[in-house]
Amino acid sequence: MKNNFTFCLFLLISSSIAWTQETREDKLTQFTQQDSLRGTITKERSWWDLKKYQLSVKINPQDSSIIGSNKITYLVLDEYDTMQIDLQEPLRITQIIQDGSDLKFARNGNAYFVTLFKKQLKGTVNTIEVIYEGKPKSAINAPWDGGIVWKKDTNGSDFIASSCQGIGASVWWPNKDHMYDEVESMDISLNVPSNLIAVSNGRLRGKEIFNDATTTYNWSVVNPINNYGVNFSIGNYTSFTEVYKGEKGSLDCTYYVLKDNVEKAKDQFKDVSRMLKALEYWFGAYPFYEDGYKLVETPFLGMEHQSNISYGNNYQNGYSGTDLSGTGWGLKFDFIIVHESGHEWFGNNITNKDRADMWIHESFTSYSESLFVEYYYGKQAGYDYVIGTRRNIVNDKPPIGFYNVNDEGSSDMYFKGANMLHTLRQIMDNDKKWRKLLRGLNSTFYHQIVTTKQIENYISSYFNRDISSVFNQYLRDRRVPSFEYKITNGKLQYRWANCVSGFDMPIKVTIGKKVKWLNPIEEWKSKSISSEIEEIEIDSNFYSTKDQIGK
Repeated sequence: MKNNFTFCLFLLISSSIAWTQETREDKLTQFTQQDSLRGTITKERSWWDLKKYQLSVKINPQDSSIIGSNKITYLVLDEYDTMQIDLQEPLRITQIIQDGSDLKFARNGNAYFVTLFKKQLKGTVNTIEVIYEGKPKSAINAPWDGGIVWKKDTNGSDFIASSCQGIGASVWWPNKDHMYDEVESMDISLNVPSNLIAVSNGRLRGKEIFNDATTTYNWSVVNPINNYGVNFSIGNYTSFTEVYKGEKGSLDCTYYVLKDNVEKAKDQFKDVSRMLKALEYWFGAYPFYEDGYKLVETPFLGMEHQSNISYGNNYQNGYSGTDLSGTGWGLKFDFIIVHESGHEWFGNNITNKDRADMWIHESFTSYSESLFVEYYYGKQAGYDYVIGTRRNIVNDKPPIGFYNVNDEGSSDMYFKGANMLHTLRQIMDNDKKWRKLLRGLNSTFYHQIVTTKQIENYISSYFNRDISSVFNQYLRDRRVPSFEYKITNGKLQYRWANCVSGFDMPIKVTIGKKVKWLNPIEEWKSKSISSEIEEIEIDSNFYSTKDQIGK
């Protein structure tokens, strides 16, 4: 869970004031040139395609400093001579090399513009090496603010980890820090004091012990990986393993925990196999069998680092021991194990192109919690869970953010997004088809970068109606649609209000004792009903409000 929203019992806000285009345009003035340099596919980024990172970092806990290098291998898409590399202050690049020659570079805030001497011929594959050093930003409240966490465990050993969603991977290593270009593979070498173990993404290929009382751990990722999914965790760890028999065969699961917590971990981490069984059922095979699965104890709550899930939930069920749904079902599982691992499908397998579309990661993953509950405790339990999470929705702004400025939308992308998906499932009214849709997303967009439009179009292909207004309502507006109706002399009149123009979502209602489908629009419609009926009920699985006019 990344956005720092407060999990209180918020009253449902159903403001009649739309998040207007004028409001959005006014809001754009808050962004700076640095936001554009981070959030835009600049000319200095677009001409080259990432192939491989070879990141080597020495971490010094004594003074919270790092020194390292990143060899960046890339394919030339178009001939150009200037490259943008991102690295955030107070870190600094000290040298950039290509083919043995030092390159000139200039800094504009957190963006470095590198002048390449060698002619960059279209279709060729080249490499530069970026050398850097400094004291990276320390995270004050990870994972929400991002940076490096420098702590001690209860025995006084260093306990360190990185977390950088939102703020960007360039907070601790130099890279092309934009979501649109995902590197195809990566090697990560971490040098730490020899009394510590350094864990990163993918598989451990070996370690090297040096005379200066340090050890380098060499990790390798063979699948595509997004920048913020790269992480390191350092501690006085012990590890244990198991093999999960899944859809693609044997999946190696490795767990790194502080030594005092081994017995607790062996019990609590039983939720990993439960999670894999449930989410493979709903979403398809775990997307990174080649890189294995790891759950690593960290000094912060959690994060979906690819094949290397960060865990800090204190070996308890719920979200830090609480049930976000208020139904009791949220205490039946370890929230961090299920939610952060759910991102392996939505976030790491399917990755948004622009941070503004982060709802793709968070809405589906939040809904995965409900699907997990449904798989083990029944359909009604899963439905109750997702409906219960509505108490956390604030309706402050749309879930989709501003494009090209490294902005994400409202934290409602979590629970409002999950309830939008749950509402779409009701409209589909076919559980087999719904499961096929979820699995189809993960196979169709396997290891791909996507836009909201691609996801909308894919989902729409499963419906026999135009559902674009549903996406517009729940993703591009902050209001909750209101089903308005009035009953007069045996005539039911109904419509949608507090909604976007053209909103025409069908809804299931109970009239008397009969369940009916209605197709309201913004204009009043009418239907004859029994004169004895004084009010109707809407199906609670639809995320909307109800207002009976004249009563």
